[in-house]
Amino acid sequence: MTRLALVALTLPFLAFLLLALVPPLRRRGRAAGLVSIAAVGGALAAALALWRVPVGAPAVGVWEWIPADAGPLVTVGLYVDPISQAMLVLVTLVALLVQVYSLAYLDEERAPALGRYYAYQSLFAFSMLGLVLAPNFVQLFVFWELVGLCSYLLIGFWYDRPAAARAAVKAFWTTRLGDVGLIIGIVLLWRATGTFDFATLFELAGGGRLPAGLALTMFLIYLGAAGKSAQFPLHVWLPDAMEGPTPVSALIHAATMVTAGVFLVTRAFQLFAAAPAVLALIAWVGAFTALLAATMACVENDIKRVLAYSTVSQLGYMMAAAGAGAPDAGFLHLLTHGVFKALLFLAAGAVVHAVGTNDIRQMGRLFRALPQTGIVFLVGTLALAGVWPLSGFFSKEAVLAGVWAAHLRVPFLMLALTAFLTAVYMFRVVLVAFFGRVEAGGHPHDAPPPMAVPLWVLAVLTLAIGARLALRGGETAHPPGWLTSLSVGLAAAGILLALLMYQVRVVSPAAVSRALAPLDFAARRRYGIDALYGALYRGLLLGFSWLIGWIDRYLVDGVLNVLSALTLRAGDRLRRIQSGQAQDYVYGVAFGLLALLIVSRLWR
Repeated sequence: MTRLALVALTLPFLAFLLLALVPPLRRRGRAAGLVSIAAVGGALAAALALWRVPVGAPAVGVWEWIPADAGPLVTVGLYVDPISQAMLVLVTLVALLVQVYSLAYLDEERAPALGRYYAYQSLFAFSMLGLVLAPNFVQLFVFWELVGLCSYLLIGFWYDRPAAARAAVKAFWTTRLGDVGLIIGIVLLWRATGTFDFATLFELAGGGRLPAGLALTMFLIYLGAAGKSAQFPLHVWLPDAMEGPTPVSALIHAATMVTAGVFLVTRAFQLFAAAPAVLALIAWVGAFTALLAATMACVENDIKRVLAYSTVSQLGYMMAAAGAGAPDAGFLHLLTHGVFKALLFLAAGAVVHAVGTNDIRQMGRLFRALPQTGIVFLVGTLALAGVWPLSGFFSKEAVLAGVWAAHLRVPFLMLALTAFLTAVYMFRVVLVAFFGRVEAGGHPHDAPPPMAVPLWVLAVLTLAIGARLALRGGETAHPPGWLTSLSVGLAAAGILLALLMYQVRVVSPAAVSRALAPLDFAARRRYGIDALYGALYRGLLLGFSWLIGWIDRYLVDGVLNVLSALTLRAGDRLRRIQSGQAQDYVYGVAFGLLALLIVSRLWR
């Protein structure tokens, strides 16, 4: 088992090395793309083969990394269990489809830039797979940071665009805030338990032998997860990250990097269970994040940013489930969401590629011009809205059931309202962009085959996963009898309201905005959170500049003045021994040599 996992991990890394160390290959953009695609395709084959192997106890293969007297302090290796099996398939599948799609989406890029893009893609796939397979917190943190680096490089791929450069920096530093907590938490956990290894930690947790007082430690580890998975108040980086290429958004902001935080909480859930207060916090913050992001999606006009806010919202769903003690429900939603959200991002990219704008208000009647894109986008929308029998319905119902079973009534209500708003804002996009009255400019047409095939693969998978879950009766254990009716009703009510507002126009969107004027005003300005961060950043810059100026003016100048005065005084005295007589200099050299001989003699 570990051999298959090692193959899946190694192939993207070899592709990255080849593209990084062989410049002629990297400069041939499409050739570089084919190398990367072949590597991740092989990784997917290995992941599928591994997925078919039944796993009882986790398969762990480790090698010594940092030695110590009492045994290795840190090991490096592979940890294979059902969670990592599923994540391997999801990551490699989406990475493969995104890389194939990118060949056509970025066909106008110059060859060197395209080769650089695929080098980054290969490094990202390797980093994400290394994170998923990590057997301990140290290896996880190393790949965690590599994933962050790749995110920075891919979001800022068009670094000559100021907005893209700013978005990359914002994503990098915002997630680093959470990572500071993560590294401190890992060190504190090692200090309390004496180990970094998951297997040992889970054994201690299973035997009830974890030391008391882990609340602070697990909270700090959660901060790292909150940063990566864009939880309030560290959610601000993800919408701006849409400045990167759309395939990057489909990979990073749907199925891989943004789910790393949810994966971490799921992986270490036995440790989080030892800190119930932290779990409760995770649930409340997750539900609040879900609702907050949904309200911002309702007033956003950029099609990619709508999907970005939706991703933040659904990540809140996943975190709320984990915090409610239902990590399996949250992880199921991670898997289903990864497929249909990748579909939505790639379909949105096909729309932008066809019409040349991200603004849905400048689109309209696209369903006739882009029928294939319209169909697959509608499939993804129905799944995200939680319409039976698509995959999103079952995973959302599992989350709601888990939160209700934990007696978290207010978070449950926030998530239920989020489900309603999700149907509203997603069908707003569908109705305005594909069936709106405004005629889109230019001559839009469906995507070419390299872009269309990944879309259809993801659409079929979305339907197939939904059918499989329907046949198995979903993944919810003992849901309340009314929950299914509620889930269906929320989705139907949201779709109906969107139809009344944006198609039948019985309800005026302007009238709704006026009725909810304070909320509408705040949501359009991101509730002032970005402005607050901007003010804090500018304040820190001003404070730092003042400190540097003070040091330069009073400390550095003062030291230099003192040194200058001493130098001048010493120089004046030394100048007096310069008599200009050769014999005086001979005496000086002789005296110095004699002094050196005496000192050397004494030193012995």
